[in-house]
Amino acid sequence: LKNYMDAQYFGEIGVGTPPQKFTVIFDTGSSNLWVPSSKCYFSVPCFFHKKYKSSQSSTYEKNGKSAAIHYGTGAISGFFSEDNVKVGDLVVKNQVFIEATREPSVTFLVAKFDGILGLGFREIAVGNAVPVWYNMVKQGLVKEPVFSFWLNRNKKEEKGGEIVFGGVDPNHFKGKHTYVPVTRKGYWQFDMGDVLINGEPTGYCEGGCSAIADSGTSLLAGPTTVITMINHAIGAAGVVSQQCKAANPKKICSQVGLCTFDGTRGVSMGIESVAEENAGKSAGLHDAMCSACEMAVVWMQNQLRQNQTQDRILNYVNELCERLPSPMGQSSVDCGKLSGMPSVSFTIGGKTFDLAPEEYILKVGEGAAAQCISGFTALDVPPPRGPLWILGDVFMGRYHTVFDYGKLRVGFAEAA
Repeated sequence: LKNYMDAQYFGEIGVGTPPQKFTVIFDTGSSNLWVPSSKCYFSVPCFFHKKYKSSQSSTYEKNGKSAAIHYGTGAISGFFSEDNVKVGDLVVKNQVFIEATREPSVTFLVAKFDGILGLGFREIAVGNAVPVWYNMVKQGLVKEPVFSFWLNRNKKEEKGGEIVFGGVDPNHFKGKHTYVPVTRKGYWQFDMGDVLINGEPTGYCEGGCSAIADSGTSLLAGPTTVITMINHAIGAAGVVSQQCKAANPKKICSQVGLCTFDGTRGVSMGIESVAEENAGKSAGLHDAMCSACEMAVVWMQNQLRQNQTQDRILNYVNELCERLPSPMGQSSVDCGKLSGMPSVSFTIGGKTFDLAPEEYILKVGEGAAAQCISGFTALDVPPPRGPLWILGDVFMGRYHTVFDYGKLRVGFAEAA
């Protein structure tokens, strides 16, 4: 794999006979393969990337069914086709993939990759297409039904990383892997315990959290509540939220009719019915107040656990308001202060996985012009699917990851 600025990891595949080469992201967070089509006439990104020409392949089979995929950062649409796909030395026969005819997002324009090869489960494949990996296993091309990722976080080295289909590369991890079962097929999803800041539990995941190992996401995403606590601890400047400051927790939380609160985490339910009763107030406001209230409660519980005084607690809640991240946005930090930042850890399978500041802060540029960005971004997935953590390249760079399809489990070990 090649590594572009620790934010994009991609490798080369060939589609058709003879193989037409494309650079793709191997993405465990989606399940379709797509490459730009020679029939992509009106999307600017297509002019900057290689395009698949079915007329030049002797193994092409027409399908023609239309398709659209939405990613966190953009969407593509096109139609299904079938052809051979070469990955490394393996040739997967009769692979159904999408020829993209529209790539409207600027993401794909600046992207260093042409397409995406999804390594998630068929359950989330658009058009129920059989994923490349399923065909590798079915066609007997791999020794074991396992694939694994090593992502190199040293941008200067030639080799950006490595994905092994059919096993693991012992050169790229130390010790034993800690395995956890896949709890829900679709993404590579598993249960995660608490998140710790400098070894102190945040308490947010006491009622359990889910996580997915997602090679297609550069950062590490989690619930706004905890990401804000992390950004505060590392001194990241988010977007100042006045609404948050105005939210006197006592005042709001006394109107708990807005939120059903289960003690560990608020669940915003019944907002519609409350809104109907007080037709004068808008549901949007309730919604916002409810989540502000819930966050404040979690934060205050965290402080109370540390026996803080009331002044200190209110002060902390106000400081956190300053650190509220922009949703799916980036927060910047002072590059000179890395040494004073805390470790952030995740409990998986009863073991604690630490990330040091050097690992969770992304450095863009060199020398005096270098900018530092927090590797943590906010994303709220409501229950029952959530709260969900997305462990992207920031995490998979530090921890070699095994995706065990045979035993339906995910394993992590120290990368080497």
